[in-house]
Amino acid sequence: MTEHSKSRTFPDAEQDMRRWDHVPDTAQTRHPAYRLAFGDPDFMLRDELRPVRLQLELLKPDMLMNERGIASTIVMFGGARIPRPEDAGAARTKTLGDLARFYDVAREFARLMTLRSVQSYGREDVIVTGGGPGVMEAGNRGAKDAGGASIGLNIVLPHEQAPNGYITPDLCFNFHYFAIRKMHFLMRARAITVFPGGFGTLDEMFEALTLIQTKRMRKMPFILFGRDFWTRVINWEALAEAGTISAEDLALFHYAETAEEAIALIDGFPPETC
Repeated sequence: MTEHSKSRTFPDAEQDMRRWDHVPDTAQTRHPAYRLAFGDPDFMLRDELRPVRLQLELLKPDMLMNERGIASTIVMFGGARIPRPEDAGAARTKTLGDLARFYDVAREFARLMTLRSVQSYGREDVIVTGGGPGVMEAGNRGAKDAGGASIGLNIVLPHEQAPNGYITPDLCFNFHYFAIRKMHFLMRARAITVFPGGFGTLDEMFEALTLIQTKRMRKMPFILFGRDFWTRVINWEALAEAGTISAEDLALFHYAETAEEAIALIDGFPPETC
């Protein structure tokens, strides 16, 4: 019980939950109807409670990051299947093996950015990843190399998955709702970096670009690592030529091959819009 709880006029929710252990054992108290609503998992998981669960997934990470004083983040999107360089030879395709170099690039980028972050006591420019393997692991690992904190926004998937071991434990979150997870990626973003990846990476990249294009989110450094990969996967110029995007939209993002190039782009971004 906290000191604040002791000074309250009325018992708080935690105190009432503790009293549950001392109620008489009767047919009435054993029935689920008697449970406190917020302490009843079966009730909380009902379809009708989806709006409440959405709110909770928004609130919990936001409150914990606020308590840590985290004001801005550097977002790292990228593929879970990008192997570590030492595992490149066993990659399922030659292309994946070749893309293994971006594991080290991501790790070094996160390390260099986190060296800056620690100067603000971990409040500014904290690395945030999706919390999984591949590029995500490299990002959290680079932050740990620098002795700083990093965030992992994990998602429950049908197949077994677990957060990588480099995320700062009290900044390792888990989500049921993709939409709320995406909000947390962008709520504190100061820059967005996108490494080679698949459907998930493309989804995250295009949603962020759309928010910036439609001015639902302010402009910020938006960096695609690996020009060769991205120009082969997406014909950006064809979109502009077709008129489905404006030619000016091609200036919303830039390419980088190294950590140093990306940091130079971030540092050179106009301060009035950054």
